[in-house]
Amino acid sequence: MSAKITFRGTPLTLAGRVLKTGVIAPDFKVVSQELKEVSLCDFKGRIKILTSFPSLDTPVCDLQVKEFNKRATGLSGEVVILGISKDLPFAQKRFCETFEIKNVKVLSDYKSSSFGINYGLLIKELNLLARSVLIVDKNDTLRYIQITGELTDPVDYEDALKNLAGLLNNPPLPVKEELPSKCKPCEVGTGALPKEQIGKMLDKCPGWELIEGRKLAREFKFNDFSDAKYFLDIICVIAEEQGHHPALALTYNKLKVSLTTHASGGLTENDFIMAKIINEL
Repeated sequence: MSAKITFRGTPLTLAGRVLKTGVIAPDFKVVSQELKEVSLCDFKGRIKILTSFPSLDTPVCDLQVKEFNKRATGLSGEVVILGISKDLPFAQKRFCETFEIKNVKVLSDYKSSSFGINYGLLIKELNLLARSVLIVDKNDTLRYIQITGELTDPVDYEDALKNLAGLLNNPPLPVKEELPSKCKPCEVGTGALPKEQIGKMLDKCPGWELIEGRKLAREFKFNDFSDAKYFLDIICVIAEEQGHHPALALTYNKLKVSLTTHASGGLTENDFIMAKIINEL
């Protein structure tokens, strides 16, 4: 949680996963204007422009949605634009009907901040989303990231669309992941990883300690109880989405996280996936 932006010069902290281009874009769960759950995987096989903003009630955010709605008319049909904020779905629906927004799917992250956490765009001090543009290709690879350093500044539309044009003229990038991006459902009978494989995978999860050959553990230290609790809450959102739940022990400004797969009686790939995601937070 170290990334910084400003709001009228005042520093703000961005919470969530720190991502780089070239990785598989994390899935997320947001809410449509009809109060239905929407995920990134709902747009598989298409190029996704994800553009986030704090609130439709501000002029710069208002313009952001209108501008992308206008520019979308000249884009290929293989491109979908998702506008995401923490405005309530009712307010988003009213805005879209009033200004005839038909080319941008405006979605709400109000429920669990899933999008903000998975993309490192949740503003800790305001519980709003930072202003950004991200581009995800047909293979769900994250190809472009733009986050405005000052929250009141508009996004650079020309730079985003220039990068989109480059992506449209080039094939999707193949991505070789060391670990899958999502945990598999735990099933009784799935064997634990052998000792040799655990050792190799542990080297790729800095900060984690192997306990009794069957658990991963790491302790995180914060300034105070509030910061430690905030980090715990973020981990809980990720864990619920992944369907893989760590043991969490909060002691004032310290949070100890332990990972194991009970159905296997030891460590599985899922534990290392969760350790990697938690390291990204």
